[in-house]
Amino acid sequence: MQVFAALKINHKKQRAVKSAYLYKMNHEPNRLIHASSPYLLQHAHNPVDWFEWGPEALEKARTEQKLILVSIGYSACHWCHVMERESFERPEVAEVMNQYFVCIKVDREERPDIDQIYMYAVQLMTGGGGWPLNCICLPDQRPIYGGTYFRKDDWINVLMHVARLWAEEPEKAMAYAGRLTAGIEESERFMPAQIQPDYTQADLADILEPWQRRFDMADGGYNRSPKFPLPNNWTFLLRYSFLFDHDAPGVATLLTLEKMALGGIYDQIGGGFARYSVDGKWHVPHFEKMLYDNAQLIGLYAEAWQYTRLPLFREVATGTIEWLRREMLSEEGLFYSALDADSEGVEGKFYVWQREEFDALLGPDAPLLAHYYHVTATGNWEEEETNILLRKSTDEDFARDVQIGLEELKEKVARANALLLDERSRRVRPGLDDKCLTAWNGMAIKALADASQVFSDSRYYALAARAADFIIDRMIDEQGILYRNFKSGKVSIPGFLDDYAFFIDGLISLYEAGFEERWLLQALELTETVLRAFTDPDGALFFYTPASNEALIARKHEVMDNVIPSSNSVMAQNLRRLGICFDREDLSDRAAAMLAAVHPQIKTYGSAYSNWAIQLMNEVKGWNEIAFSGDNQQQEREALNSHYIPNKIVLGGTKSTLPLLKDKQSIETKIYICRNKVCQLPVQTAEEAVQLIEKTNS
Repeated sequence: MQVFAALKINHKKQRAVKSAYLYKMNHEPNRLIHASSPYLLQHAHNPVDWFEWGPEALEKARTEQKLILVSIGYSACHWCHVMERESFERPEVAEVMNQYFVCIKVDREERPDIDQIYMYAVQLMTGGGGWPLNCICLPDQRPIYGGTYFRKDDWINVLMHVARLWAEEPEKAMAYAGRLTAGIEESERFMPAQIQPDYTQADLADILEPWQRRFDMADGGYNRSPKFPLPNNWTFLLRYSFLFDHDAPGVATLLTLEKMALGGIYDQIGGGFARYSVDGKWHVPHFEKMLYDNAQLIGLYAEAWQYTRLPLFREVATGTIEWLRREMLSEEGLFYSALDADSEGVEGKFYVWQREEFDALLGPDAPLLAHYYHVTATGNWEEEETNILLRKSTDEDFARDVQIGLEELKEKVARANALLLDERSRRVRPGLDDKCLTAWNGMAIKALADASQVFSDSRYYALAARAADFIIDRMIDEQGILYRNFKSGKVSIPGFLDDYAFFIDGLISLYEAGFEERWLLQALELTETVLRAFTDPDGALFFYTPASNEALIARKHEVMDNVIPSSNSVMAQNLRRLGICFDREDLSDRAAAMLAAVHPQIKTYGSAYSNWAIQLMNEVKGWNEIAFSGDNQQQEREALNSHYIPNKIVLGGTKSTLPLLKDKQSIETKIYICRNKVCQLPVQTAEEAVQLIEKTNS
């Protein structure tokens, strides 16, 4: 009522406006009805006069000199839904937004370039960020105010205050926008190193020493809540522990992986991980499931199983792959982006159980399984009488504690899980974000290709190859431009650096899994596109956006590793591996220059540069280049895959054109171990090869 009074709208007109908006909400969709993004489509019936980001909206702001309101989120974001219900669906809020602003909705997953800029702006303004992200900008796109979630009344007050500032003191707004934009432009600038560093193990120790102070040695992860999986952090720490015989990071990693696998963050009956745990014990998840988390976690758990042979780790990796295949696989063979946290408007409703329902389904086995999954009559979390399925011990420990045979327990658990999963499938499902993103599919391709090697399962390779073939056939145009998104039979957004980097990474893993050189040749071709379109002529790193893209207020680099490794760190590793495979010094030199530019920052915050730290570790420890030749390689390749060798590149084939395989063709199986352009005499078995690697690495 206060807003309408401020806008000099009388009570009669208020009722008319509300009625008009209710009609529009029910009968007239806004412009977003034509969007490809499921997140934007969720807002297509809001009374807000939303635009997609594009020339129409930006020209309207310039012509009318109206402020731009950029609202950014994603389809699985719980608080994005809450703000929509509380504000964007309300006619009285829409009236203010439409009168004073050009309102633009952005899916951060489709347009990470826009999100990147305005997220940094909000972080500079408030010291924090997240989604929903709401940023108010001048007509020229420069930000002047922003934040994340706002309650309805607070949101209206913010809108009115900023609109008044622009109307009455525009010079003050423009001066602030200038200072803020300068800060955005200067962020993440890494100049080329003048001298190539001589890396040593001491550099890695300097990174690890402050990092390990934050380990939670009781519950895994770090000493904080909420807790995020951060797979790349633990990948570095596991490899460091193995390669440098350092127990502490390895113990912390394996503890973390076990606690996550047993906790509520892992879907105990359906597979797959939620995005994070709201508590410090991995007990209560924020229930949305993201493709990028699960792709990385498949790779991490497969690697941890290869290292330890702990059954739990294999079960989690293969269970998550089965979830991908069952719930996230599109008809085209790509993988969808996410499952929502909410169903029927309630977070987690799809996943939780009441004891009465649990007992009725499982019959005589219910008491044992209730103990196994910590299901109680009063509930095991804050929602009354509901239970998240979670465990406190491995099957081996539980079987011993309750004095039941391990195989009998596993049979009862498998039978119970099948019943629970079938019953759950009848519930109203969480929303599916059915757009397919190249970057995230690249992660899934890599995870599946790697898992196919670790578990000797050709089905995983077939899943990965099908997705890669579709991207190559349908998402790369005649000029070699890779597209970011596929939805409803079409692509619409040219790829960003992460799309190229993660897909190239996946192609290299596909090559190593099957020795089909077409994957490696495609990876090299896309790398040449990156070098042409993303190079920063004034720095060692790549821009996140290609030169051909529309101009935003800043052209950013993505450098720090977060829940997803940065596109520059992935691209640097790609360049190094392709440089070895094709004997291309220019690619290896570019990778070295990128690492040298970032190297001074890595030890300042190791967990935020963990993928860079992996590249540094590979340079310190050296690469094991393993070349197979001969007509019957499969048995020895599988034998080699039973060994944990994280710093390796594997090549092979019977008619290869690759430099490392040149003049090494034979009928008889031979394995060559090479380092720094020097190859040892060939051996015939994987066991001999491993012994040679251990000797040369010592």
